Amino acid sequence: MTVNVTLLVIMGVLVAAGIYLITERSLTRVLLGIILLGNGVNLLILATGGVPGLAPIYDESAAAEDYSDPLPQALILTSIVITFAMTAFMLGLIYRSWWLSRRDEVQVDPEDVRVRLNLRRDEEGGAE
Repeated sequence: MTVNVTLLVIMGVLVAAGIYLITERSLTRVLLGIILLGNGVNLLILATGGVPGLAPIYDESAAAEDYSDPLPQALILTSIVITFAMTAFMLGLIYRSWWLSRRDEVQVDPEDVRVRLNLRRDEEGGAE
């Protein structure tokens, strides 16, 4: 089995760009990151599937090594469905956020800031 380096490089770029976009505060960029990450994972599963072969229908005249494995195809199909569901959910979140506040950025929650400051104060007091 030979490895297609171009496919692996494209997969790496998609996954890296997807992870970078997921860490942003804008929900639109998070959505684009989820889409890129899903496509990168699909390419990864495709690359690990091996070389293409015969259809997985049994034929006595063909050797067992000539068949392609149907499991990567099923995993890719499942990944496509999950990515589509996450995209639909994120589009709903983006729409609701835009409708309520006219922005798609995640705001800093004052309660989270207060809890973090209390935790930091408790850690500094406990270290003494």
